[in-house]
Amino acid sequence: MKRHKSLAPLSREHHTALLLAQMLKKSAPAYKGMPTDTEGKILYAAEFYSIHLITHFTDEEKVFKKLKGISSLLDTAIKEIKADHVLLRKLFEGISNQQDPITYSDTLGHSLETHIRKEERELFPLIEQLADETTLASIAQLLNH
Repeated sequence: MKRHKSLAPLSREHHTALLLAQMLKKSAPAYKGMPTDTEGKILYAAEFYSIHLITHFTDEEKVFKKLKGISSLLDTAIKEIKADHVLLRKLFEGISNQQDPITYSDTLGHSLETHIRKEERELFPLIEQLADETTLASIAQLLNH
């Protein structure tokens, strides 16, 4: 399904984050241009988080403020996504100092993938269904850095 243009920038960012999620899993195949050793994966993930995901989470949370109160269903979904953000921030911030980095990375990869799929399959369709065009236009403007 084609994403509403206001949410498309976030969806595009999700694609690269999904690649990261896959790379972090124990069963990950080699991805062109991405590290294959555990230390390399951890460094890559920490850098990706600091450069891309912190901003991405912040942008999403700004969008959520514009959606507050539209629907109790949407408010509940946003609350869950924000809780995911808290967990993912903790996981990424703790990635560099783990006794079992392979298992930790695998957990992080699965958590990140689950989070992104929830946004793409549940939250974004809900936003597209419930938000009016004025709200969606204000989201587009907000995300047009």
